[in-house]
Amino acid sequence: MKIRVVLSCVALSLPASMAVPSMANADTSTGIASYYWQGRSTASGERFNPSAYTAAHRSLPFGTKVRVTNLRNGKAVVVRINDRGPFVRGRVIDVSKAAASELGFTGSGITRVSLAVID
Repeated sequence: MKIRVVLSCVALSLPASMAVPSMANADTSTGIASYYWQGRSTASGERFNPSAYTAAHRSLPFGTKVRVTNLRNGKAVVVRINDRGPFVRGRVIDVSKAAASELGFTGSGITRVSLAVID
């Protein structure tokens, strides 16, 4: 009980900007996106293809399609979740280099995005 109360107090004391949104029970979310380009196997077992419109998300099921919209320029792309991540605090999604290029943020490496699960 004591631990639960302490954790609740810590969670309530965090500023909203540090909260990491989860899409486990939501259709939309906003946060920071980054991209990756290294060739390796993904958590789903596929070989990573930087030219495909794919992404890594912490909790969405593999195969889920997500519309990612860059909030700085309004550009959007649909990606398929095939990996787990991102593993950097405060980020909500890692997209492939092709998706980042389409969204217009390969120069900066990160951008603020909104995510919407596509049915």
